[in-house]
Amino acid sequence: MSLVDLRGVRYRYAGASDWALDGIDLTVSPGEVVGVCGPNDAGKSTLCLVVAGLAPGSIGGSLEGSVVVDGAETRTLAPYAIAQRCGILFQNASTQLTGTTSTVWEEIAFGPRNLGLDVDAIVERVDWAMRLARVEQLASRPPDRLSGGQAQLVALAAVLALRPIILVLDEPTSQLDPAGTNLVGESLAGLAADSGTALVIVEHKTDLLDRLCQRVVVIDGGRTVLDGPTSAVLEDPRLAGWGVEAPSRVRLAALAARRGVDPAILAVGAVR
Repeated sequence: MSLVDLRGVRYRYAGASDWALDGIDLTVSPGEVVGVCGPNDAGKSTLCLVVAGLAPGSIGGSLEGSVVVDGAETRTLAPYAIAQRCGILFQNASTQLTGTTSTVWEEIAFGPRNLGLDVDAIVERVDWAMRLARVEQLASRPPDRLSGGQAQLVALAAVLALRPIILVLDEPTSQLDPAGTNLVGESLAGLAADSGTALVIVEHKTDLLDRLCQRVVVIDGGRTVLDGPTSAVLEDPRLAGWGVEAPSRVRLAALAARRGVDPAILAVGAVR
């Protein structure tokens, strides 16, 4: 059974005349890592909000079609019930950290405490989430004394502590340098491998999608224009026309072909 199942989904923001999503179908299976890319204003962030139940649940607007998460229509679920099924991580960690805690450990414990769990369960969840996000060494650090990459990882751990079975990430590395991007990428790879959590990753850095995802979906104008295995999608020559830059390995291979260089030379140390 799919953990995420969108059928004929159309969504329009309150006061808008056009549909931000216009007929999206999407399924995500347990443990699957699905990348989403496309040009600006294609509807990628809106898709994240719809899957996570925030649109229309928290921000209003009009939704048509079916959005099923873990077997339940999101429109029938209370916000806390959706949050325990589907976590969301935004671009900017500062919008997600509470600003009310003095240590990283307390920040990650904030969600489980609000669920009313006992102390042992809270400790177990926090330790588990910190291990998966690779932030154990930051436990006693004040949240306002973190680098961008560290803050994003702490925000990730805070979401994981709620034990969602689906995690939606809206350009989680857009504000990070290469070192921060690598930190987040490594943690996401470990999360997918170790926990079986399904991941939906909206990201314009196609090198990251190339490394992490089993499947990639391209969205343009609120519609799905391509959906398939990662290699096939990211090697598709139509990507540029949809405002998506191919990953480095594809661009290097194309350059080598134009220069008459043997592609086998580039295969050494290639990501895929």
